[in-house]
Amino acid sequence: MRQDEGKRFGDRAESGAPTAGSPGAAAAAGDTDPEAPYRRSAAFLTDEALGFLFPAALRAAADVGVADHLADGPRTPAELATATGTDARSLHRVLRLLATRGVVAEDDLGRFTLTGAGQALRSDVPYSARAAVRMLTDRTMWLPAGELTSCLTEGTASFEGIFGMPFFDHFAQDARTAAVFHVGMAAMSDPENAVIPAAYEFPETGTVVDVGGGHGGLLLEVLRRNPGLAGVLYDRSHVLAGHRLDTDKEIAGRWTLAEGDFFTSVPPGDIHLLKRITHDWDDETCVTLLAHCRRALHPGGRVLVLDAVVPRGNDPHQSKTLDLMMMASLTGRERTEADFAELFERAGLRLSRVIPTATVLSVVEAVPA
Repeated sequence: MRQDEGKRFGDRAESGAPTAGSPGAAAAAGDTDPEAPYRRSAAFLTDEALGFLFPAALRAAADVGVADHLADGPRTPAELATATGTDARSLHRVLRLLATRGVVAEDDLGRFTLTGAGQALRSDVPYSARAAVRMLTDRTMWLPAGELTSCLTEGTASFEGIFGMPFFDHFAQDARTAAVFHVGMAAMSDPENAVIPAAYEFPETGTVVDVGGGHGGLLLEVLRRNPGLAGVLYDRSHVLAGHRLDTDKEIAGRWTLAEGDFFTSVPPGDIHLLKRITHDWDDETCVTLLAHCRRALHPGGRVLVLDAVVPRGNDPHQSKTLDLMMMASLTGRERTEADFAELFERAGLRLSRVIPTATVLSVVEAVPA
């Protein structure tokens, strides 16, 4: 069963029409076999259960750098295997699956080409997603996701049961994991950072504090677009060591680094940015963090939470997928607009508006209550 058939099941449910397994479904479909809807449902669900193998194939291709060797045009699996040091038959099987989702395409001569959708799997292009793919499919993400049942029965993340410690503690003591995470997060964030500042009208002057800002990609773009602003990149020392603010002479002299723990305090400023931070943490922890930001705001200041806002309805949205990763690995969750409003109120803030961007993220603006 094709995936669009599964969507049609949902469409019928929303319209009030009989769905697979419901009374009258077979008759509505003109099918005299009352078991036919169940067979269609079984085929659909079986196909969906196999879906985990696509990101596995995507990771394998990213690991061996297949896309880089397709930059100059189509190549056979044998040619690609020689270039990547892999087994040709196995590589062909991986590429064949990736072709079903439009990452690559196989021609009549058995050669594979990188499609437009697959271009960012290359490591040498702007906004390469290769590191992000490897991070999102790393065993630290993959293994907890396989234990979602324990999240349901225990009500806690499965990560600690697998790795023996909480998510960020594990990253702090495992250099390999930390490198994969921070490089992957930067790769995931860069396409967002390029467009988010255009969606929000920053003040002409003042200080922007990027709280937990990682390597500074977002702050860099904010300062580029707003020449009257100064910036503070605030994070742990080992994270700040990889910052990129000194790569652009245009913003020289307008930024500083500040080392610290945002659960203890945050630097003062006119705008506090929290990009993909609140979704990592439970409500109590988020209220503590937001309260620190509230106290550190200059008069007239604002807190900008840059996160996905879970929409109502049944349509696909990345926030609904990522929410399960949060459930498996961390204590946080993706939140609705109402959820954010409640967090802000508890922290002495007030949700003033939600501004969509050209990415999955929104700018959720809060001001002092």
